[in-house]
Amino acid sequence: MADKHISSQFDSDLHRIVSKVLEMGGLVESQLVNAMEALNRFDLELADKVIADERRLNEMEIAIDADCGNIIARRQPTASDLRLLMASSKAVTNLERAGDEARKIAKRTRRIADDEAGKLINTAEIKLSGQMAAAILHRALDAFARLDIAGAAQIVREDEAIDEQFRAFMRKLAAYMAENPRTISSALDYLSIASAIERIGDHATNLVELVIYVARGTDVRHLSREQFEREALGD
Repeated sequence: MADKHISSQFDSDLHRIVSKVLEMGGLVESQLVNAMEALNRFDLELADKVIADERRLNEMEIAIDADCGNIIARRQPTASDLRLLMASSKAVTNLERAGDEARKIAKRTRRIADDEAGKLINTAEIKLSGQMAAAILHRALDAFARLDIAGAAQIVREDEAIDEQFRAFMRKLAAYMAENPRTISSALDYLSIASAIERIGDHATNLVELVIYVARGTDVRHLSREQFEREALGD
């Protein structure tokens, strides 16, 4: 957003949209951190807070989408301005879905808390992947705010590490369930949590794809990591 528009009000409108997207992103970050903390401590009060706050994310998504539509209708933007508004609308959709995944973590935590056998499962991979997802989401939002193309390319590489942790945890769960059938119910809940974390990483990756779209006008969805990096870095 380096170019100054003739209309200062238009500039203000665009900045306001981006600020709202980042505010929503901050709430999703908080949701994920709280959900993981609730899981780590089996804090049901914190889990309930995550579940209750998800409604606010839905409201923010609707409001930002409406603002984007109104600006497009009134200003009829072109080129990078139009891409920014379209990307903002797509960004809040991904953020809302990431919030849904955080709520899923909180809901599964409530179930696991009632199962003593489930608490015996070693969840090191889940804890690590949760930390990684939170870090990637934070950096994706920062890249979106600054249209940082190089940072976006790095985030795509790091998302693969979350996938690796997910696969490792799946193998561990299979062993737990085979050795102790009493853990099956909680093991399936943990699998759902691990899957939710993986999806949050995917939504963060979707955000950085939008960075490339706004900055370069290139749709990099569905490209391989190598192709993405070439597009991002202009090679």
